Amino acid sequence: MNPVIEQMIKLYEAKTLYDKENAIKEVVQEIVLCGLSRAGFFQSAAFYGETALRIFYGLDRFSEDLGFSLKVPDSGFDLGAYLPTLEREVRSYGLNFNVETKEKVADSAIKSAFLKGSTKEHILMFYADERLAPSIAASKLIKVKFEVDTNPPEYAAFERKYRLLPIPYEINLYDMTSLFAGKIHAVICRAWKTRVKGRDLYDYVFFLSRGTRVNLRHLEARLAQSGFIEADRTIALDDVKDMLNTRFDQIDFEQAKHDVLPFIRNPDALALWSADFFKGITQQLN
Repeated sequence: MNPVIEQMIKLYEAKTLYDKENAIKEVVQEIVLCGLSRAGFFQSAAFYGETALRIFYGLDRFSEDLGFSLKVPDSGFDLGAYLPTLEREVRSYGLNFNVETKEKVADSAIKSAFLKGSTKEHILMFYADERLAPSIAASKLIKVKFEVDTNPPEYAAFERKYRLLPIPYEINLYDMTSLFAGKIHAVICRAWKTRVKGRDLYDYVFFLSRGTRVNLRHLEARLAQSGFIEADRTIALDDVKDMLNTRFDQIDFEQAKHDVLPFIRNPDALALWSADFFKGITQQLN
């Protein structure tokens, strides 16, 4: 195994097969970020979402996908232009992943791609444990999805940060206040249908526990873009609290807990989850 990959995987205490798959995904995520940085991607884009929150701000749960946003709208943005460089970067570490774009059936501002590689091959490469191999189907794949929003809402704030592995690189990403605005927007507006995304609620608690302020103008722009408020409406913090409290009354919190459990290590963190709990902590929003 590549010595840098070996160094990175040793940072994880992975005991189960599920843990090991997630550890591999997280290592690959960081290689993707490094490859995109080296390809000049962050000159026009920024990293945001749950994985940005985990890698750069300490969110204590696993996150599956990589989310990016252009800094200014560009309907002609070509994600495919970066993919050959990215695939070469991943393969330079001895990893056998292919990069594929995802074709959208309908017009969408979101450009998507996947890295896909054999689960069995990479489990054996990373962990050299022949005992695991028989339990893994030959067709099973490790997938890392990444998306780029080419029509981002206005007023996001950005910052530059650095990582040292797999090699030192620089990244442009949303600051905490703008990430929090995006998360509040998800809690209020995400179409959960029959499956409540408890991960949104877990992240919401994470932001509040760190006293994060919300980028109100960016949240306003997101709500307007989604059609949740009128385009010319100005909202205050009390309006946001009312929107959140209305949403909390609609949530099945047992479903929410079930959604987030596979992504966290301490189920006790969910013990108090209820509408009253979330309404209570929302008073701390500032």
